[in-house]
Amino acid sequence: MAQAPAQETSEQTVKGNSRISGIVLDSAAAKGVEFASVALFSAADNKAIDGNTADETGKFSISKVAPGNYKLLVSFIGFKDKTIGNIRVEKGKDVELGSIQLSSSIQNLKEVTITGEKSLIEEKVDRLVFNAEKDITSKGGDASDLLRKVPMLSVDLDGNVSLRGSSNIRVLINNKPSTIIASNVADALKQIPADMIKSVEVITSPSAKYDAEGSGGIINIVTKKNNLQGLTLNIDSGVGNRGTNLGLNGSYRKGKMGFTLGGFGRAFYNKAESLLDQTTFSKGNSYLTKQTSDAKDRGLFGQYTLGWDYDLGKNQALSAGLRYGTRNFIQKQNLYISQFENSILDQNSQRKVDRKDLSGTVDMNVDYIRTFKPQQEWSISTLYSRTNLTNNFNTDLLNESGAISGRLKNDNKNYNTEFTLQTDYQTPIGKNQLVEFGVKGIFRTVNSNFKYLTATEAGDFSLSTDNPSGVLNYNQNVAAGYASYSLSTRNKYTFKVGTRYEFTGITADLGEKGSVAIPNYGNIVPSINVSKSISESTTLKAAYNRRIQRPGIQQLNPNVNLSNPQSISTGNPALSPELTDNFELAMSTNIKKTYVNASVFMRQTNNSITQVRMAVDTLQGAIVTTFENIGKQQAYGMNVFANVYLTPKWTLNGSVDILHSYLEGQAVTESGTSERISNSGFNYGGRLMSQLSLPQGWGLQAFGFYRGKEIQLQGTRTGFYMYSMGFKKDFANKKGSIGFAAENFATKGVRFTSDLNSAQFIQTGQTQLYNRNFKITFNYSIGKMNFNAPKKKTKSVDNTDVVGGGDAQK
Repeated sequence: MAQAPAQETSEQTVKGNSRISGIVLDSAAAKGVEFASVALFSAADNKAIDGNTADETGKFSISKVAPGNYKLLVSFIGFKDKTIGNIRVEKGKDVELGSIQLSSSIQNLKEVTITGEKSLIEEKVDRLVFNAEKDITSKGGDASDLLRKVPMLSVDLDGNVSLRGSSNIRVLINNKPSTIIASNVADALKQIPADMIKSVEVITSPSAKYDAEGSGGIINIVTKKNNLQGLTLNIDSGVGNRGTNLGLNGSYRKGKMGFTLGGFGRAFYNKAESLLDQTTFSKGNSYLTKQTSDAKDRGLFGQYTLGWDYDLGKNQALSAGLRYGTRNFIQKQNLYISQFENSILDQNSQRKVDRKDLSGTVDMNVDYIRTFKPQQEWSISTLYSRTNLTNNFNTDLLNESGAISGRLKNDNKNYNTEFTLQTDYQTPIGKNQLVEFGVKGIFRTVNSNFKYLTATEAGDFSLSTDNPSGVLNYNQNVAAGYASYSLSTRNKYTFKVGTRYEFTGITADLGEKGSVAIPNYGNIVPSINVSKSISESTTLKAAYNRRIQRPGIQQLNPNVNLSNPQSISTGNPALSPELTDNFELAMSTNIKKTYVNASVFMRQTNNSITQVRMAVDTLQGAIVTTFENIGKQQAYGMNVFANVYLTPKWTLNGSVDILHSYLEGQAVTESGTSERISNSGFNYGGRLMSQLSLPQGWGLQAFGFYRGKEIQLQGTRTGFYMYSMGFKKDFANKKGSIGFAAENFATKGVRFTSDLNSAQFIQTGQTQLYNRNFKITFNYSIGKMNFNAPKKKTKSVDNTDVVGGGDAQK
């Protein structure tokens, strides 16, 4: 809280019984300047008599003023000081000054521009904040396009996100979870428009307040919020040869109540070609499969939100939200398969596969917060979330002449539901300490119902007797409690320590096949974060934390995916969680106009959820991929990020990532026994981005990204690169812009390969993705707003405890 100026006061001042009052307003926005400093001076000798601080609405009063002539000095950071003279106080009479308007300080605004290099990256004791509002080439794209530019993050071509080489992370949207993110992070990111993202918080060392889930860390995506008064409508759109999007976002606020309504849809189109050479060994025989495919992908992603908030009083706020997210991914694929036994051609076959991944997610939350004084608050948060998922495929089996010889259908419907209730309390101790504690309950249900149907060319479908069908009923209840303590010392150390206990109870069954024995478990999860400000521009950080990684629905679901008969996948409902210990050292500094952040880290994971591949004797030439708790992972590495202002309007930033991974697990030998295997190696990556602001509202941006070879337990996957360039032109009225961007424009797309091997098989795969893209973007805002909005706080649930889909071996 700002204090009155510290001029010496007149000890001879005689106190009276009059009062001087008024209200301090922002001249541009006509809103109160909360906590403005007000000082009263004697007009005769210019000595300070008394002072006070304005309240949250800008109102102030100075009591016990003696008769005399005075002047008033009003000041606050970001505004020009203002002096009110000729104030005469008569005995027994109060003086009401009315409104005192402060003008913005032009000098301060210039200082913000000059030191703007700090605003791209903000360093906090437990996280790094990437401010993403000025990105050009991501307009018309989605969150995965933007996350490729964030330090320490890596996003593959499918949209799967990893942090420092680990894909076992938790992604939050405005500190809130969603069941669709829990089931598939990559698809969830496609629902979020990049140009609606305000910042991305990379929490590498989560405190005890966060759920223990996410061994690699937490990513919190903060979207742009509008708390202004009035009515507004914002239109965002983009048209490209690989994707088209349209977003409409409106808000209305009057007095203490506000509403927001938003909708975003994105359609994309792509095609890919792939080659697969796969040899399996069984009982002295070798089975070679040569497979080519061409696929056309179409997707429609969207989310629609309705928000409401109300200020119950000066220190209380109530908020609620409703969100619906949809995902519709359709793929049409042609497979051409040649199979050899001991180098002799056995058969040729074709398959036409139509695959559908569909989902609909509903999230509803109600949150209440009460603030007693600065930093002392109590909150209750609730969340209900449900996702319906459909992962189906239809296959036409073709003979060598191309005629349909049979049909195969897989119906795989499942849903996730979650209800969360939590309460949190925090209070300061003195001026430099903070205590936080809370409890939380999560009640989660996962159900899956899958079956296979077969038919002849003209016949009706009937339940398959050769392929598996079944159900999974999975209930998981988590009870958690935490305590956290923060301390800031005079010598500029900041400590944040805490511990969290989580008890997890699980029941699971496979329907008529009986229950799955999964024991309950409890975990103590400590965390320590320490930072030291060496100077005004340099900060050192050290951290340790333990994390839990619970399996997600895609890893649990026992449905067997047979869309590709040579590459089969299935989940494992008996998986247990993995435990990870993380250590981190980091430094951030400003050197003139350059910001640098460097970090080194190490992690050890036991009971690792590892992706395992094995050949199956009954399906000659086929490899089955599943998940097991048989691994150990060790990783250490470093990340260096730098941002430099070449000129006040031209920035260049980039990062370099180095990671060494060691993976250990089990594999099946040719004879069918199990043996311990390991793999290790380095991975290198980096990114480079430059932005240039030109006169008359023009802006340019260029971006490049590279991710090197990825180490897996049973092989490697080659790296890939992406690059883009774009420009935009702001309209003269500043209400909108139009722009153009191109991605991978110099080549027809990206090619990457994978090489896997074990005692049972050798596999080489190659994929060509045709992702060259050109797009036009358009943005325009309609409506008139002002800044006379009441200050409000909100609190919300953040479940950070379930691993998403994708390759857990990254």
